[in-house]
Amino acid sequence: MYEWMCDSGHTPHIVVDAGFPEVEVPEDYVQDGRIVLNVGPSAVRALDLGNDWVSFEARFSGSPMIVRVPLPSVLGIYARETGEGMIFTETGDPEPTPDDSGDNDGGERKRSHLKVVK
Repeated sequence: MYEWMCDSGHTPHIVVDAGFPEVEVPEDYVQDGRIVLNVGPSAVRALDLGNDWVSFEARFSGSPMIVRVPLPSVLGIYARETGEGMIFTETGDPEPTPDDSGDNDGGERKRSHLKVVK
């Protein structure tokens, strides 16, 4: 998503759960337990989109800071210009619904944790 947004000339932003353990973000910019971070190439340096962490260097009110967020704390990514992107949900097992039916051996079939985003 990040590369697609940059290639399309859009500015990627990530939404982070600032209360998640080991999140290192500027507390002054946290609102309602969340922070929106501009991760566009012109806003950050040394961006690392790893398998476990997102980290980068940025300036907040002129002060440099290293931002580090564990991947599970990232709630979504979207393009500032269009608002299009993805929202991530918790990956816990969803509650079964009456429409879910078990398989032929009597075992339960689990619903996907994925959600359609338009």
